[in-house]
Amino acid sequence: CELTIVDTGGFIAGDEFSEEIRAQIDMALDDADIVLLLLDGKRGISPFDHEIAALLRTSPKPVFFLVNKIDGEEQEIHISEFYQLGVETLFPVSAEHGYGVSTFMDQLVAGLDPVEPEAESDSDVPPIRLAVVGRPNVGKSSLINRMLGEDRVVVSNRPGTTRDAVDSFCFRNNKCYRLMDTAGIRRKGKVRRKIEKFSVIKALKGLERCEVALVVMDASEGITDQDITIAGYAYDRGCGCVLLLNKWDLVSGQPDAFKVFQREMQIRAKFLNYAPVLTLSALTGQRVQRIFPVVDEIHRQYSQRITTGQLNRIMQEAIERTPPPYYRGSRLRFYYATQIAAKPPRIVCFVNHPGAVHFSYRRYLINQIRQETRLDKVPIFVSLKQRESRRRRGMR
Repeated sequence: CELTIVDTGGFIAGDEFSEEIRAQIDMALDDADIVLLLLDGKRGISPFDHEIAALLRTSPKPVFFLVNKIDGEEQEIHISEFYQLGVETLFPVSAEHGYGVSTFMDQLVAGLDPVEPEAESDSDVPPIRLAVVGRPNVGKSSLINRMLGEDRVVVSNRPGTTRDAVDSFCFRNNKCYRLMDTAGIRRKGKVRRKIEKFSVIKALKGLERCEVALVVMDASEGITDQDITIAGYAYDRGCGCVLLLNKWDLVSGQPDAFKVFQREMQIRAKFLNYAPVLTLSALTGQRVQRIFPVVDEIHRQYSQRITTGQLNRIMQEAIERTPPPYYRGSRLRFYYATQIAAKPPRIVCFVNHPGAVHFSYRRYLINQIRQETRLDKVPIFVSLKQRESRRRRGMR
């Protein structure tokens, strides 16, 4: 039995984010087939529990009431006060130790209607995984809501609103995108609280499981060192990358604004010269929809494989055009190359002296591969290895 579980924010009336969280709860209730209300068995019943229980009593959908933090049968006596909510059946559980969970799940599954398995089709492809990263308060959550077309994630001017990596699914033109909203990544010296350190760690892990990183920057503040650092995190993890200049509506009136930003990126982030740069406004929705076709093209290139024959022809022509330098009196020799992985494209070249190949010549070869294969929007990683046999003839 496969279930999709939607976790909502904890609701407390009068809290700073209570309106936004209540809107999320209402949205989740509309989408759900079954509702679970989790109660705190240690703290006991609260006025907010009465409010939520009253709301759920009006729902036509099945509702299960779970009293958490009940670690054993001897503690079940503590759940009696929760019958004040007008509930006929309570499920004592312990999320930490697993007590009562299997009993509850048996009851949950027993009440589900059987679903016929869907026939497989060509459209059953994994979603494209996107991580939205950036400094705090640059508009990441607002951008995700715009891309989804609804307010799925809480937005606030207060930095640090997003603590955990939150996944949402977006469908557009028969394609599925998995959007990961991440916590804002501040400079290490600015991160002091333990909860914020965990948030940053989860944001970086989001980059590790994504295919394309949407690096959001605040155009009204210009490109900062931390923006470059975050883009570097995406590069180091082998992600495809789109650089998004958000809040463009605040600077679009400045002459040659885009050229200035583009020139600065080329100078300060040469390692990302292949990454497309888009201007947009998450607030107004300006040019947000242009992200999707760019992501589609990046993902196509990101997944592409180059045949060994084509790759070696490209290498042969590049070496003949610009021969490698000499090392200890003899010229460096490249024997053959092959692509060992995609997502991103990774290529290994066998050389007689790998350590003697200057990074500039490696960059030259990468640029030649980009030009000939039209992989102009994704990172390409080329590693050099010692040749397997001295009898193998090299590229001249």
